[in-house]
Amino acid sequence: MSLEIKVPPVGESITEVVLSRWIKNDGDVVEMDEVIAELESDKATFELTAEQAGTLKTIAAEGDTLAIGAVVCQIEEGGAASGPKAEVESPKADAQAPAAVAEAPKAQDTAASKDSYASGTPSPAAGKILAEKGIDAAAVKGTGVDGRITKDDAVKAEAGKKAEAPKASAPVAAAAPAGSRSERREKMSPLRRTVAKRLVAVKNETAMLTTFNEVNMKPIMDLRGKYKDQFKEKFGVGLGFMSFFTKAVTEALKDFPAVNGRIEGDELVFNDFADISIAVSAPKGLVVPVIRNAESMTLAQIEKSVLELALKARDSKLTIEEMTGGTFTITNGGVFGSMMSTPIINSPQSAILGMHNIVERPVAEKGEVVIRPMMYVALSYDHRIIDGRESVGFLVRVKQLLEDPARLLLGV
Repeated sequence: MSLEIKVPPVGESITEVVLSRWIKNDGDVVEMDEVIAELESDKATFELTAEQAGTLKTIAAEGDTLAIGAVVCQIEEGGAASGPKAEVESPKADAQAPAAVAEAPKAQDTAASKDSYASGTPSPAAGKILAEKGIDAAAVKGTGVDGRITKDDAVKAEAGKKAEAPKASAPVAAAAPAGSRSERREKMSPLRRTVAKRLVAVKNETAMLTTFNEVNMKPIMDLRGKYKDQFKEKFGVGLGFMSFFTKAVTEALKDFPAVNGRIEGDELVFNDFADISIAVSAPKGLVVPVIRNAESMTLAQIEKSVLELALKARDSKLTIEEMTGGTFTITNGGVFGSMMSTPIINSPQSAILGMHNIVERPVAEKGEVVIRPMMYVALSYDHRIIDGRESVGFLVRVKQLLEDPARLLLGV
């Protein structure tokens, strides 16, 4: 008796998945509840388990797009999966091979006869004409007996050479470039397709603008340098920049609630909480897990949440719930060396903050030029809900909090 294993429902809005990887192979013996494959949706990766013990017989192949409820494989009780069919058919394929071999000499004979017909001996008159005009006899097809080149053949060859002479002045085709010219194609993953659709939709459906500022990171770097060892010893996690930025954002959102809002139809929705989405580069593409109620967290709690979500993203273990419902997004292109960018809003949110790399630059302080570690920050926002005054004011507030980190601790 065999049991069909079908694609299980994995989310309310998900109608199809991709079979990303077979963990067990066709013909393998599997145990009850053993993981046999991985399914990938546009939001997360899921494991497919065996619903009974037996021998696996695969039906879908890696990379196939499957609807919810589609059959992925069968599990047969007892013995090994049937495989002799391919072995029985193989002699048939071998039997056809001699026919192809037998036909090969015929093609060679044809080619040989064609070559021998073209190589004739010129008559004395023809040879003289060819010699005077510098025409190779091997390039002339003879029409005489046994392919002998006649005088007429030589005259025609001379006329043909004159007709081709103008072509010699034509530009010579460019030489083919050296090196490999191969290309590779692969099917877009559900995650990549969804990201592509959403980014295009945001560009088309929002009035997106970006405002910039710069932050002197020296106060935060000094604070980290002074307390990072004690911080890690006490809380078991490192003190990074993301916790400072997240905390600064949650404080600034209290002063500028429109930045934490969204548009739904003809209504503006404002949130009295801050669910901060953190853009993370995962092996299969960009994912945006959410830190819930970040406004009520300490720096240590934020750091722990960021680390936990980043590890899950790296291992493709994030759940749909962990990537749904953020109110504001922070993305850090600085870890890849980006100096400045215009991040795209994470719909249906109305704003996103972009962090960039820290570069020592000369700046003016109290009438003197000093070297400071500076970072450009960018706020992309939907102008339909956020005015220019609010966007600039929000970013200035974030800058003030970061350049005076004591305010983050005191909430002033």
